[in-house]
Amino acid sequence: MEIRALLFDVNGTLIDIETDEWMEETYRAIAHFLTYQGFALHRAEVRDLYFQIMKEQFAASKEIYPEFDVVSVWREVLRRCATEYTRSLKSEKLLQMPLFLAELQRGISRKRLVAFPQTQEMLAQLKARYRLAVVSDAQSAYGLPELRAAGLAHYFASVIVSGDYGYRKPDPRLFQAALSELKVRPEEAIFVGNDRFRDVFGARQVGMKTILFCPYGNPGGSSETEPDYILYQYVDLPRAIEFLSARQRQ
Repeated sequence: MEIRALLFDVNGTLIDIETDEWMEETYRAIAHFLTYQGFALHRAEVRDLYFQIMKEQFAASKEIYPEFDVVSVWREVLRRCATEYTRSLKSEKLLQMPLFLAELQRGISRKRLVAFPQTQEMLAQLKARYRLAVVSDAQSAYGLPELRAAGLAHYFASVIVSGDYGYRKPDPRLFQAALSELKVRPEEAIFVGNDRFRDVFGARQVGMKTILFCPYGNPGGSSETEPDYILYQYVDLPRAIEFLSARQRQ
């Protein structure tokens, strides 16, 4: 059976990104912004409440690999700290503020965001022959904008983001959702990721071939999560796909 689709992880696979969610400047800026909305919170109070509510979301989940919802976290922060003044704000503003806070938090805490070398050229080449999709442990509030910022979003027919589902990789349902949207069978697809457990093990559960991307060398890991191919630079991806395709035809 021929390979018809390629699925990719994002952070650490397509995009080289570094963030620091504990950065003090992030919560200072958010606290200052909230001052103008009628909230009287110190930066530490904002930070602690954010992580407390996130922890509560994880604890309340019945999933094996739970995922949080960042917009819902900020909505709950605002609800718990509401004042008479904040309740008088226009409903449109109150509805938009949780998403804005999620974007603000991510933007300030981000230190680096760039596509890995040869990524755009590689995707442009592959899109002409295969259906492409993303399966990412992320939040739509910033995962999709980051794909666009890196110049990659338009290559994908399907983008599956764990924050929209309430569970994260290696949950096989995320991989299956992408396969269903692409209308391909697992044996007709290859998954490319940089994490042996979440990506390789997860994709193998549904029957996909796997490529482990190791841009910095030393793949590490255990035999339980052995990929079908190890890739060190994207210029070699077409060769890897052909190798796996030929092996599948045997």
